[in-house]
Amino acid sequence: MITHIKGKLVEKNPTEVIIDCNGIGYFVNISLHTFSQIGEEELVQLYTHLQVKEDSHTLFGFKERSERDIFRLLISVSGIGASIARTMLSSLTPSQVKDAIAHSDVASIQSVKGIGAKTAQRVILDLKDKIIKLGDVSEITPNSDNFSKDEALSALETLGFNRKIAQKAVDNLIKNDPSLSVENIIKLALKKL
Repeated sequence: MITHIKGKLVEKNPTEVIIDCNGIGYFVNISLHTFSQIGEEELVQLYTHLQVKEDSHTLFGFKERSERDIFRLLISVSGIGASIARTMLSSLTPSQVKDAIAHSDVASIQSVKGIGAKTAQRVILDLKDKIIKLGDVSEITPNSDNFSKDEALSALETLGFNRKIAQKAVDNLIKNDPSLSVENIIKLALKKL
């Protein structure tokens, strides 16, 4: 398989690049994260993943090996194809994806176009241990307002409440008492909904 490609950057777009390698032009799909890391240098090296299907061979490129590793983990999850994995790495940085999975942040993963609540939960369930083994995950801060809010909203959504209505209730609770735990936010919100 093709593990990396190094050559002259011929064309650069937000979703793909063309790299000339010894007279052959390779069309490589990239994420916005990789796009932002590729400067205007003439020579470029990308770590690649070759997806072989019955009707196509598609090459995906990543400036960092760690981004390719996350991409490969994502496509191993049922319901996550290469297109959604690339969208996820375009919407969130690789470190944000790792942190969201490691901290069970369903809301962040669900914010990516094409990912619903069940798929976001499956991503966390399937990859949490693998992501933590990769290391380089930010510390979990359960008392942080955003973490508590996101966890509470996720739980309320899972219970069947409308996200906008639940968000108003949670925002009011946090505004009145920012030190509330996730459990207390959920209990108090349930009384108001």
